[in-house]
Amino acid sequence: MYYIVYGFLRLLSFLPLRILYLLSDFVYFLLVYVFKYRKNVVMGNLQIAFPEKTEKEKEQILKEFYHNFCDTFIEMIKLLSWNEKEILKRFTGNPEVVNQFYGKNQSIQLVTGHFFNWEIANLGLSSVCKIPFIVVYMPLKNKPVDKVVKELRSKTKTILIPAPDFKNQVQQYLKEQYVLILVGDQNPGRPQNAFWTNFFTKPAPFVKGPETGSKRNNTVVVYADFYKVKRGYYRYEMEVITTRPNDYNEGELTKVLVKRIEDSIRKRPANYLWSHRRWKHEWKEEYRKTWAGEDEPLV
Repeated sequence: MYYIVYGFLRLLSFLPLRILYLLSDFVYFLLVYVFKYRKNVVMGNLQIAFPEKTEKEKEQILKEFYHNFCDTFIEMIKLLSWNEKEILKRFTGNPEVVNQFYGKNQSIQLVTGHFFNWEIANLGLSSVCKIPFIVVYMPLKNKPVDKVVKELRSKTKTILIPAPDFKNQVQQYLKEQYVLILVGDQNPGRPQNAFWTNFFTKPAPFVKGPETGSKRNNTVVVYADFYKVKRGYYRYEMEVITTRPNDYNEGELTKVLVKRIEDSIRKRPANYLWSHRRWKHEWKEEYRKTWAGEDEPLV
């Protein structure tokens, strides 16, 4: 089955991108107007994030989001046949932010959000980074598709580690300098054990991993924003948040990273993955012991 799936997608990837974008537009039409895929979730999230915007403005963000969503998966197919040169032509930015630490005595923890297009970001960043690039991924239930995705994501220099076995497998890479990529806006499985902070207009829980890991290993913390410039072309902007993560009190570093993610979304609202329920956990007073920051919950 793997060879059938891979062979079909590989052949599809040789089609001109303009043809593949026609397919993306067709899928967009189906998702928005026929199946209405998670439209209630998307609009509900936009209502929480942007109560000041008009319904027309939020509807426009919704439509642009679905276009970006569909383009991401079409471009993912095209990545099967793109070489490293083609990827780097379409994904540009400031790699010197990370590469300045090459050969030094600190590793790097790079934190980002659920921005489009995360697939080209993975391949592009690992191509320009001089330090081994580690990405945590969640295996797919469909084994043939999972194998295709793993091959795609590791076609440059990315080291992929499955999330369920991350603690065991990552140890072999921590002995040398590394760049560990983490998504800072992941929903925690146990909200009572997460850091809570305001995210737009409502409290939300955030996994502790990015903060606790950076402190435990004394890594440089870098934030990465990436976004579409035009169809098929993206830019990334990285910045060093701190080289001294242990100078932050508990929860403070998480709050800084969440604020960066929120600022990125406010600049480009349609560039964010609104189809996941970011505020599915409701704030409870019992979570105050893990509240990040000195401000009060917006409830």
